[in-house]
Amino acid sequence: MSDLELSRSRLLELLKRDSVFHGEFILASGAKSNIYVDCRITTMNPEAAVLLGQVLYSRIRAALGDRKPVAVGGLTMGADPVAMAVGIASWNADADRGLKVFSVRKQAKDHGQGRRVEGNFKKGDHVVVVDDVITSGKSTLQAIEAIEAEGGIVDLVACLVDRESGGREKFAEKGFQLVSVFSKAEVFGS
Repeated sequence: MSDLELSRSRLLELLKRDSVFHGEFILASGAKSNIYVDCRITTMNPEAAVLLGQVLYSRIRAALGDRKPVAVGGLTMGADPVAMAVGIASWNADADRGLKVFSVRKQAKDHGQGRRVEGNFKKGDHVVVVDDVITSGKSTLQAIEAIEAEGGIVDLVACLVDRESGGREKFAEKGFQLVSVFSKAEVFGS
């Protein structure tokens, strides 16, 4: 088993152990579910963050081919630790191609520059939009709309867990490819 496969296996172990809950839940998409994954518990764990960065950055690089985005980010707060993990892994892998990190606010600030996209982002930047979990894709699409409204160009969408509940299809309709570390079946079972 390769180092990357070992990292992915350990990340799945941590995710299942710490972030999967059973009960009755309303998801951000509005859907009801008897399983909830709170990825923040895992993505904010230093060990898991290192593993996540390595694995997701590898998938992003493979999906991008010759495209070279300059930054990674998404809708606060689920995307924030994912983006930072990927940014650090990208710098560790190749500082010349390292991805800077930004965050998208749910709404513009009413002070300062009044921006929704904060951090290392400017008009014309090619970016990767990340999230912790994709269900319907609604939250990630909000981030994409904000990025495009500020002149950014989205090259790819990436996430830790794809709940396989329509998000991938919505992104495809809009011309965006989604890559994920784990599928619904891997995290929640069949």
